[in-house]
Amino acid sequence: MAQPTISLGAADAYCRQLVKHYENFTVASRLSPRGLRRDLTRVYAFCRFTDDLGDESGDRAVAMRRLRRWRDETHESFAYDERTHPVLVALADTVRRFQLDAQPFIDLIDANLQDQRVDTYEDWAALRGYCTHSAAPVGRIVLRLFDIRDPAAVALSDDVCIGLQLANFAQDVSVDRRLGRTYLLQNDIREHGVDGATRAMCKRSRGLLASGVALEALAPPRLRVQLALYRLGGEAILDAIAAAGYRTATLRPSVDGAARLRIVTAALSAGVRRKHRQVATVTAQAAGERRA
Repeated sequence: MAQPTISLGAADAYCRQLVKHYENFTVASRLSPRGLRRDLTRVYAFCRFTDDLGDESGDRAVAMRRLRRWRDETHESFAYDERTHPVLVALADTVRRFQLDAQPFIDLIDANLQDQRVDTYEDWAALRGYCTHSAAPVGRIVLRLFDIRDPAAVALSDDVCIGLQLANFAQDVSVDRRLGRTYLLQNDIREHGVDGATRAMCKRSRGLLASGVALEALAPPRLRVQLALYRLGGEAILDAIAAAGYRTATLRPSVDGAARLRIVTAALSAGVRRKHRQVATVTAQAAGERRA
């Protein structure tokens, strides 16, 4: 077994540095159980590093080489317990304690490799296949960290993660265009134009995000609040896009600070309301059993 050349403490410091500029993760992690924050940071650092290899290499051929090398390193980390990269050194501890599978991590890398080869998607079936590798694995990993294995929860999580990604696609049409790609469906563009295709993607995103309500009901309190934060954040992005007339091919609408504060407040409130409803339901059921 190859021994890592970096200590676990230094590897975790690298992961924290990698994710600290991403505000959405910072807010979400503060709402997570303290005992899981380090594990969530490691997982998110893996996601960020993988995305950066795909988006910031400057050349697709270079990105392909780097991503393939990263996939090999990740495979070796799981299969042979060999690792030298700080993200993998830190992640190995989380993988062992939670018995995480390699496939979601490999799927994330494969999605970034696909980004180097595929610039457009004809229809929803094609795009959903991509999203199943690029978005859904993150939710599945998080569920495992919270020891949630219910297939119904996994399916709902897939919906929410894909819904969030679609909201980002609709928001970033101008950004993706500069990278030479679009995630708007080609059949929607032909039928409705770019703005109409953006509207259609927002509608599909909103429908998928609605699965978050049922998912939150299955989650423990701390995860429930975090899930509500993601769902409400995605809906806020969709609202901003609608307010801009779906013209994201020429501008990138964003969610301002006041709206972000409202989202956090609403997520906390949603978690409390669902907890009270669950207590009320259990109390009513118990009362009914006593009457029976």
